[in-house]
Amino acid sequence: MKPLKDTPVAPDTPNDKSPLDAALQAEIDAALGSGSIGDMLDDATDATSSGRNEREGTIVQVRGGDVLVEFGPRLMGVCPIAQFTDAPEVGTRDTFTVERTDGDDGVLLLSRRGAIAKARWQDIGEGQVIEAMCTGSNKGGLELDVTGHSAFMPAGQVDLRHIEDLDTFIGQKLTCEVIELDRAKNRLVLSRRKAIQAMRAQEAAKTIAALQVGDVLDGTVTNIKDFGAFIDIGGVDGLVHISDLSWERVRKVEDVVKTGDSVRVQVLGIETDREPPRVSLGMKQLGSDPFTAASSALSEGEVVTGTVTRLEPFGAFVQVADGVEGLVHISEMAHERVHKPSQIVKVGEVIKVQVVSVDAASQRIALSIKRLSGADAATASREDDSAMAKLRAKFSGELKGGLG
Repeated sequence: MKPLKDTPVAPDTPNDKSPLDAALQAEIDAALGSGSIGDMLDDATDATSSGRNEREGTIVQVRGGDVLVEFGPRLMGVCPIAQFTDAPEVGTRDTFTVERTDGDDGVLLLSRRGAIAKARWQDIGEGQVIEAMCTGSNKGGLELDVTGHSAFMPAGQVDLRHIEDLDTFIGQKLTCEVIELDRAKNRLVLSRRKAIQAMRAQEAAKTIAALQVGDVLDGTVTNIKDFGAFIDIGGVDGLVHISDLSWERVRKVEDVVKTGDSVRVQVLGIETDREPPRVSLGMKQLGSDPFTAASSALSEGEVVTGTVTRLEPFGAFVQVADGVEGLVHISEMAHERVHKPSQIVKVGEVIKVQVVSVDAASQRIALSIKRLSGADAATASREDDSAMAKLRAKFSGELKGGLG
């Protein structure tokens, strides 16, 4: 298996109980001011358990719009049926998030893990995933509405990557995570970025579990670097190294793909012992290797026509077929000494070359220009010899002496 190239490391999903990281807090403070986050003030909080947590339970009854869940002989919970895509079956087990505990009878009020809650102001808590309507934008981020309450989303929390025009989100309903809540100040800060990360993490786990080397997948170009392109193949960003984009030499990644392009790739390698896993992808592998066909068609001593593609201090590369280049070493350019390849050929020039050798294993073709001149050039005329020219210059006058 070929060595894997680095793929991006997905940010860790923070625990709901952990404080905001310094960078995120600075971003919020810069947009909203430096006011501290007060304790959540709500009558219901007196009866709310400390912090949201996840529990696995058994569905025991579906009644109207509620799903009753049993966690133990004396511990029950209720979850809105709207959080299920399909009506759940009694007896099945699922994982739920405990939003709070009802103070009267101790029943747990639940939400389903991964489900989007239809927010009620009195039930909203940090770490909860809700829907919000984008009503406007400003230089700091997005303005949103949540059940009649204003909310804010910093620009850096709108997407996984920088968004140039935030106005494109106005009028859209966005899935967001609550990252800061101060009921006393009626302040609610949301993050679409964190919600996307959580959904991608779930999707990635499924993708990695099913992924195998050799799989052919459709993906979307998400990011471009000098060394290659990152492709989203389902919650996982794999890397197509620049050398695996095309059989032809690629100078710039943007010459082959652009951000947002839909592409088809082949899985070349998977590293599951890293976190997150790294996936190496290829695009050129889905097409036939042009060198294979070219090498079988070329024979030593054959004269072919090609185009000079680039010059190096050691020689010139010449394209002799689509996607196939050979090297004319500087020593094979002329019978006389050549100091720079540009003395003999120029990029873009169409020339004739002789095939010196074809190495299928290393995919190298050696070419020659000087061998085309044959024996005549090898035994250059003394008239053109530089040493003879010096002698002629020295003894250019009429010879004197002798008989006569």
